[in-house]
Amino acid sequence: MPTYCYASPTGEVVERVFPMGKAPKTVKLADGSRATRSFHHEAVGVPPTKGWPLTCIASGVHVSQAQQLRDYLKQHGVPTEVTAGGDPVYRDTNHRRRALQVRGMFDRASFN
Repeated sequence: MPTYCYASPTGEVVERVFPMGKAPKTVKLADGSRATRSFHHEAVGVPPTKGWPLTCIASGVHVSQAQQLRDYLKQHGVPTEVTAGGDPVYRDTNHRRRALQVRGMFDRASFN
């Protein structure tokens, strides 16, 4: 079951576990006050900070075009490491988004 975050009027954040889709908007605390659900606190870490740098084979090029891709991205203000196999290595989500945008690409499954 997922964990949901609630913020009290004093700013204290408490976590409660409920079945998926069954979390109430408010919960009663031990002192009798009510805490409201805090989507802000639940979203900490999104997009994920782990897993970077990311070597992306989906946006890679043929081995013979690796240097050309390096030069192109650098020329357009997004210097990017490209592996010998032609796969770009993105440092973080912002770098990935900018590098794809320069090439006229985007990720439909991304949150960007």
